Amino acid sequence: MRNALAICILLWLIAVSPSLAATKVHTVFLGTGKNVPYSVIGDPAGALLVDDKVREWTTGESHAITDRSFVVRRALRLNDALPGDKAEHWIWQRGPWLMIDRVKGSVTALHMPDYDPAVSNVIWFRDYAAYCGLTASGKQLYAVVAQIAARKPVLAKKLSPWSPGENQAAACAAAVWQREPLRVTFQQSGATAVSYDLVGLSAVLVEDGDGNEESAPAAPAN
Repeated sequence: MRNALAICILLWLIAVSPSLAATKVHTVFLGTGKNVPYSVIGDPAGALLVDDKVREWTTGESHAITDRSFVVRRALRLNDALPGDKAEHWIWQRGPWLMIDRVKGSVTALHMPDYDPAVSNVIWFRDYAAYCGLTASGKQLYAVVAQIAARKPVLAKKLSPWSPGENQAAACAAAVWQREPLRVTFQQSGATAVSYDLVGLSAVLVEDGDGNEESAPAAPAN
C-alpha cells in the first residue's frame, strides 16, 4: 500500500513539475540610436534588444499600445548590389512595423493593409494606425486606419490616383488624431484636408452641412 501511494505521489510530481517551474522573465528595451545611410534619406536607427540580444534594427520613435506591448518600425539592411557588381553594397530601408510583448519577449511583424514603406507615414493613437496607403498596383492613394486586433481596416477611403514618379515621401502630411469624438484628419499634398469619425470598427466622413441623419456630427475637425 505504501509503495503504491509513493508511486502515485511521484507520478503527480512529474505531471505538475512544469507548472511549478519559475516563469522566465524577459528584458526588452530599445538601444541608443545611431546614424545609418538610407537609399533615400538619412534617419536615426537603434537596436531592439530582447534578453540583451539584438533582435531587430529599428528606426523612428516607438509607441506604447498597452503597459506590456509597444510598436516600433523596423529598419532593413538590404544588399543593393547589381548582379554584375563584384562587391556587396549594403543600404538601409525603412520596413514594416513590429509589435513587441515585453512579458513574452515576442516580436511580431504587423501586416497593415495597403502599407507602403516609402509612402505611409504611420501615426498611432491607442491601437489605431493612420496613414496614406498605396494599392498593390501603385496607382491609387488611400486614407487608411488599421487596428491591430482587426482583420480588415477600420477605414479605407480613396484619396486620388497616384503616379509612381511623384514624390513619395511628400504624399501626405502626418495624420492628426482627435479623442472625442474619435476623429482622424488626412492632409494629402496639394488637396483639401478630409476628416473621419471612427465609430466602432467603421468610419464616417465628416462633412460640414451634411444633412444625412446617419452621418457623423457636422462639428468642425480640430
